[in-house]
Amino acid sequence: MAPEASKTHTPIPEPLRSRRTDGWRVLAVRFRLGPATMAGASLLCLLIGVLYLALQIRTIFSDQLRQEYIGLVIEAVERAESACNVVGVWQHLPEADGARAEGYRHARQALASRLASLAALVNASPSEASQVPPFALSPDANPDRTDAWLGAASAYWRAQRDLASADVRVRISHVADTLIALGAILFGMLIIVLAMYTRRTRQLVGRSHKLEHAALHDPMTGLANRRKLFAALEATATRPSADSTLQRIAVLYIDLDGFKRVNDSLGHRIGDEFLIAVSRRFRESVRQADVVARIGGDEFAVLVRDFSTDAELGEIAQRLINCVTQTDTLMGTGLVRASIGIASFPDPVRNYRRLVAVADETMYQVKRNGKNGYAFAAQAN
Repeated sequence: MAPEASKTHTPIPEPLRSRRTDGWRVLAVRFRLGPATMAGASLLCLLIGVLYLALQIRTIFSDQLRQEYIGLVIEAVERAESACNVVGVWQHLPEADGARAEGYRHARQALASRLASLAALVNASPSEASQVPPFALSPDANPDRTDAWLGAASAYWRAQRDLASADVRVRISHVADTLIALGAILFGMLIIVLAMYTRRTRQLVGRSHKLEHAALHDPMTGLANRRKLFAALEATATRPSADSTLQRIAVLYIDLDGFKRVNDSLGHRIGDEFLIAVSRRFRESVRQADVVARIGGDEFAVLVRDFSTDAELGEIAQRLINCVTQTDTLMGTGLVRASIGIASFPDPVRNYRRLVAVADETMYQVKRNGKNGYAFAAQAN
């Protein structure tokens, strides 16, 4: 016996396999079933269904007209059968007088008239139908033979009526099924439209949130910017308290001493990393309700909402100074410290709109007095 040939598979070259995979991916992306594609397909199915429904309804009307026509033919056949029966009755009467001959003649005339009407009706059929045979239209036609043909014609047309009725029932069932399918398609299209609207609304809301976040936050540190700080200050200062008294709020204005030397000596990348790290520590060192903002460059501000004593503000300021020191130590720069000015409302600053400016002025007093510390603002309007 000849040895069985070994079955080997030719390996597909890697570039060809890669191109084939990329082709499938392109097709998958191109024909991905998104809401718009599904809506288009549903609309196409809806149009096809409406077209099919119109054709079915048109056919039902045609079948109903055909049923009415068949009913007229059956009625004409029944009248001809009755006339043929009358002829048979007169034919079997005894020939006692001339009345029998006269009655028979009138009966044959009536049968001929009925058969002529039936022939005219059958000949007017839009489709092929069983025609009246010539022998039945003859004046001397055999009544028995004519009666036999009329019986066969009656059976034929009754069968045609049953077929037309069954066809109408089937088409009505198809119309009902089509209406159900169209209702399902319409419901599906409604769901798809709602899904598209919801998706679009979510996208717009997401973009709106992103734009709002970008407008109110510092892009590098993620802290609030000056605009959001002033908006939060306005909202906090004008919010009524439970006892109808002015809520005590404060602004701590922070400037990083020596930060410029970090950028000059170590580069702006290290400076940016320092700002990001110290911003994170600032945020972690205050309460969740307080607002930490980057005013610009190496200047920050903290809005403290509702405090009890100046000592509490001093503790917050010291924690902020420690945040700068810890960041400076961990990054090994050895150059950066912090000066903080503190202004509170309604005492000593009576106008909350001047809190940030007063805190800024107080911060510069700290810098003139040696830096790396904090101070409270004096009486201000």
